[in-house]
Amino acid sequence: MNSCRPYLLKLVLIGVLSVSLFSCEAEEKYTTYLFTYFTGNSGDEEAIRYALSNDSYNYYALNGNNPIIDSKDISSTGGVRDPHILRGVDGKTFYMVVTDMVSANGWSSNRAMVLMKSTDLINWTSTVINIPKTYPEEFGDVVRVWAPQTIYDSKTKQYMIYWSMLGAEGPDIIYYAYANKDFTGLATTPKQLFFSPTNSACIDGDIIYKDGVYNLFFKNESHGGGIRKAVSDKLTEGYVQQDGFYDQTDAAVEGSGIFKLIDSDEYILMYDMYMAGTYQFAKSKDLEHFTVVDDAISMNFHPRHGTVIRITDSEKNALLEKWGVLDKSAFVSFKGEGIRQNNVDINDEAETIYIPVKLGSDISHLDLKIETLPWVNILTTGAQDFSKGTVDYTIETAGKQKTYKVSVHEHNNPVLSGFYADPEIIYSEKNKKYYIYPTSDGFTGWSGTYFKTFSSPDLVNWADEGVILDLKKDVSWADRNAWAPCAIEKKVNGEYKYFYYFSAAQKIGVAVSDNPEGPFVDSGKPIIGEKPEGINRGQEIDPDIFTDPVSGKTYLYWGNGYMGVVELNDDMVSVKPNSFKRLHPGATFREGTEVFFRKDKYYFLWSEDDTRSPNYRVRYATADSPLGPLNIPENNLILEKRPEKGIYGTGHNSVIQTPDSDIWHILYHRFTRPNGIEMGRAAGYNREVCIDKLEFNEDGSITPVEPTISGILSLN
Repeated sequence: MNSCRPYLLKLVLIGVLSVSLFSCEAEEKYTTYLFTYFTGNSGDEEAIRYALSNDSYNYYALNGNNPIIDSKDISSTGGVRDPHILRGVDGKTFYMVVTDMVSANGWSSNRAMVLMKSTDLINWTSTVINIPKTYPEEFGDVVRVWAPQTIYDSKTKQYMIYWSMLGAEGPDIIYYAYANKDFTGLATTPKQLFFSPTNSACIDGDIIYKDGVYNLFFKNESHGGGIRKAVSDKLTEGYVQQDGFYDQTDAAVEGSGIFKLIDSDEYILMYDMYMAGTYQFAKSKDLEHFTVVDDAISMNFHPRHGTVIRITDSEKNALLEKWGVLDKSAFVSFKGEGIRQNNVDINDEAETIYIPVKLGSDISHLDLKIETLPWVNILTTGAQDFSKGTVDYTIETAGKQKTYKVSVHEHNNPVLSGFYADPEIIYSEKNKKYYIYPTSDGFTGWSGTYFKTFSSPDLVNWADEGVILDLKKDVSWADRNAWAPCAIEKKVNGEYKYFYYFSAAQKIGVAVSDNPEGPFVDSGKPIIGEKPEGINRGQEIDPDIFTDPVSGKTYLYWGNGYMGVVELNDDMVSVKPNSFKRLHPGATFREGTEVFFRKDKYYFLWSEDDTRSPNYRVRYATADSPLGPLNIPENNLILEKRPEKGIYGTGHNSVIQTPDSDIWHILYHRFTRPNGIEMGRAAGYNREVCIDKLEFNEDGSITPVEPTISGILSLN
């Protein structure tokens, strides 16, 4: 960053006249925002990463969201968290401080922080500062050193580092010390900067100076929790806690950071909503009143506790030259007509892109409408003919180019656009249509709160019928964890009625409608609200409803960790007293019971393992009665992963028979393909619904299902 420089020029005019003239070399403007962050609690997630934004709202990871520094090279624990970056007062030196910590060792396991320094944002020197070892008399009992940050003290002309510490007795307190001249150690003994007046733990401090006031934002770790603020007219003392909280959410938050927008008098307060797996941004001019701007925010990564600074074009270009990789991370979206965007498969090693499209798409004249990262140019544009084979697409950045061979294929799995799981299916005699009732997925921790349905005349083409039950609006007894519904069509007094059983807050409810697409009206209380007698494990989730064609009785099955069943009364919304029975499908049972009847046999299907596991799969048993006992075949595994196809996590199924035929299909969810297997346990929150054929051997045993990418093309 250049600065204005004076030049003295002496001019002699007639007499003796000295004139000082100043020329100013233009200062390079800030154009870009650099976000430094970490991503999680395992492996190399506890490492420093970079992302860039042109507008402060939309961020894209550099280096394919991989670390820009190996944590093992700079830390004493092998991991670092909570990176805070600061541009020095000289405009060209950068300072970063991080928590030296691996969370797997426990939340009170770290004793150190790392001080880092750079002149180019690429090459960093680093020093580990272990507080108990450096100050054994004053802080020998410290059990954690968290979230350091740096600010320049214009009065002392030193860089002040501040962080939270916890001693043998709580709570966490924010301390400060000055760094030495080389930023390789502390020049002063740490002193208390802020102590909560309510004796609450205080962590994640972030100071910004505005209009003569130092604003210290911090997390109030107890007594309600949330982002609070204290203010002072002095940097190192006198902070007074303000009333209320400054985060704009009821969700758990931490790691607040505030930065000023380029060429603006506005500021962004951002904070890590760590339980929700996202960030929230709020805008303010006075640092007192904040407005949420979440609708404008996007990131192609999931950050944890980070900070943002403003950088120049030349600094951005240097970062791009180093970490602007040309790989699949360069592609943001494929928005061409009919493209199954979540399922585009980019293979960097083979330099190919496999693009699935909906059935009936015109691939002879298809514009892929590719959006790339802001700093990546795509040289192939417009409609192309993919009916004859692959088409070359070239991308470039920072003087580098890469060409992919792109092919387009018509597919019908997944059958629903977007993330959905636990599919239940029925055929409506009233409407002569099929209906899928899934879990709405894509929410960290399975935190969805609403249910939708989808209709089809042929199992191939599906229409979104919208939300049919919203826990927060329509259910009085639960407002979380909308999971794994099932439904059934019944004639009541000559009229069709639809009964919808659903999991909410680990209980099972029932709602009723006159139409399969709803809206459904909740009964007002759970139909299964507690563990049955004799059950001391598992959860009351995953209902399945089945009417026995032999006896006409209706049974409700459910369970995670155990398989339970009760008979329902004729009203379909209450349980027949003393009818509970526990069934015994064996040690492989986890959840997701599905019951159907074929040729005098009752079939019981269930899911094994955890839905976040790539090995989630389906087994089955048969019985001569809807109440068992279950006959478990020796080889009863009928649906499992196909790594060679990139298919993983196949489970939680339902089964549908084509009316007046012996044609059967199975619906199930899988990890989103192809990226799910790379998502870790988060793959279990990003699932998609597929349909394949279900076939039987002559003896009635089920033929193992071949999960496909292409899906089915018709009812037959």
